[in-house]
Amino acid sequence: MADDGDDLLSPDEIEALLSSAGSDEAPAPSDGESPTDQAAPSDQVDPSEIEALFAKSGGDGGANANRGQPDQLLEQAEKDLREAVSPILNPESGVPAELGDPQQYQFTDFGAAQQASGADIVGLRGLGDVELDLRIELGRTELLIEEVTQLREGSVVPLDKLAGDPVDILVNGRLVARGEVLVLNDNFCVRVAEILIPTD
Repeated sequence: MADDGDDLLSPDEIEALLSSAGSDEAPAPSDGESPTDQAAPSDQVDPSEIEALFAKSGGDGGANANRGQPDQLLEQAEKDLREAVSPILNPESGVPAELGDPQQYQFTDFGAAQQASGADIVGLRGLGDVELDLRIELGRTELLIEEVTQLREGSVVPLDKLAGDPVDILVNGRLVARGEVLVLNDNFCVRVAEILIPTD
């Protein structure tokens, strides 16, 4: 045996047992076997020989001990996992020392008391170059696909607003104002009549 307290066999002991079992129980050649089959030793071991070898090495005690070992390993792994996770799941146990002392975050005051400096004003002027999508909507309507496919040159599509109703002014898809449609130098234009206060 490898150790007195260990029921496992070392690889050398297994080889010795297999070779001794093979020499003790050499099978007699049958009539159908050729001489080449007799000369080549068999690498396969009969299951009954394996059972006999285990019986000689210490009975079933070693097998039963090995069956209990995965349960012990599983219990040890669960215990280690509980110890590792307990500071995270149990806040009253405290923060581990290796993470350092927690400190309260100090928020910057963005109230009206702060004065805008010259650098802030220059930064806001830079926003003047940002492009926005501005759309003027005369009105909307809903059409079925069949109605859309029947549209031809000269077709009239009714909208949901009456003549003289204010048009919607949208910036980046958001309604910001309403206005009146005018004609100035043969061009359509919109005069802003109402600026809407955002609700959200």
